[in-house]
Amino acid sequence: MSLGEWIQKGWYKGSPWLVPLRPLSLLVSMEASRRLRRFRKVRSDAPVPVLVVGNITVGGTGKTPLVIALVKAAQARGLSVVVVSRGYGGKTNQYPVTVCEQSAALEVGDEPVLIARRTGAPVILDPDRYNALQVAIRDYQPDLVISDDGLQHYALPRTAEVVVVDGQRGLGNGRCLPEGPLREPASRLKEVDFVISTGGGWSGAHPMVMRPDSVESLQGGHRLSPQDFLRSHPQVHAVAGIGNPKRFFNLLNILGLNITPHVFADHHAYQPADLAFSDGLPVLMTEKDAVKCRAFAEPHWWFLPVEADLPDGLLDQMLDRALGKD
Repeated sequence: MSLGEWIQKGWYKGSPWLVPLRPLSLLVSMEASRRLRRFRKVRSDAPVPVLVVGNITVGGTGKTPLVIALVKAAQARGLSVVVVSRGYGGKTNQYPVTVCEQSAALEVGDEPVLIARRTGAPVILDPDRYNALQVAIRDYQPDLVISDDGLQHYALPRTAEVVVVDGQRGLGNGRCLPEGPLREPASRLKEVDFVISTGGGWSGAHPMVMRPDSVESLQGGHRLSPQDFLRSHPQVHAVAGIGNPKRFFNLLNILGLNITPHVFADHHAYQPADLAFSDGLPVLMTEKDAVKCRAFAEPHWWFLPVEADLPDGLLDQMLDRALGKD
């Protein structure tokens, strides 16, 4: 177990060894609250509608499938959409960068490439999200900008905020960093426009379920329904380098697969040796992992795309709020 995994386990188990860190956590909480008050006081109007999809915890909560669903819903309305992002996990230090479907995930990050491939929308990377917004407006004149993460990046003006929480893990011990997993106090959830819960119920939140699509070969050209894949490959190596690998493994168990799980760090930069299992069984991974493994994929490597399944009309409600139409 890595140091990061050990710390996260402590956050979600309520480990008492974290208590001495409380003074630092209180400072983080106070500073986060101060920054939010300042943002509310001096906030400027967004030059175009900006919808921020973020979270208040460290680690993945399922934002990317929701961003993809929102982009597709906006495009179905005939809207021009640009996504802005930090691009975690990439190696580039030349910003801003515009990501397209052919971009290398190891250079610009797995999630931006995944969004670009699934939606065809341009994705602009810059740690300074305000600068990314200016580039989006200058180069694309979009009807809507969606920020993948960036809830706490208060230099970025916004017209609506959506927070995604992990309904299974929750907010851990409810403390801010470093004692707990929170970037901001839990009270921040009361101030956003929508709270979305993945993988479990959450009071006051709208549920989002990850619905599996057809299983696809990394080498392309071959798709199987989950049922057909199960009949052909009942036992697999399951690979996940995401914020909450357990969510992916649980989904595979629900589908009836007998899995040998392999957990990697979020945004892990895969090498062929990482997936060189000696028994010849198929390897099944997340789509986010697949974008980094295509260049050296083997014939028996597969990935499982998922779609964000939300209550009827909710995507339109979020878009209307961002566009100022509700």
